[in-house]
Amino acid sequence: MDIVTVFGSNLKKYRTAIGLSQEAFAEKCGMHRTYISAIECYRRSISLENIQRIADALEVETYKLFIEK
Repeated sequence: MDIVTVFGSNLKKYRTAIGLSQEAFAEKCGMHRTYISAIECYRRSISLENIQRIADALEVETYKLFIEK
C-alpha cells in the first residue's frame, strides 16, 4: 500500500462526490489549488495538520482517507 496514492485517490473521490472543483475545495480548506492537485496526483506528502483540515472540509472521519479501496 502506498499511503500517498491511497490518500490522494480518496481525497479526489470524496471531493468529487460532494461536487467541488479543486479550486473550490482548496478555498474551503484555506489551501492553494495547486497544492490539492499535487496531493491528488500523488506528488505531495502532507502534514498531519493539513490532513485534518482536508478531512474537516470533506466532513469525513480522518481515518477514511487512509482506507484502501
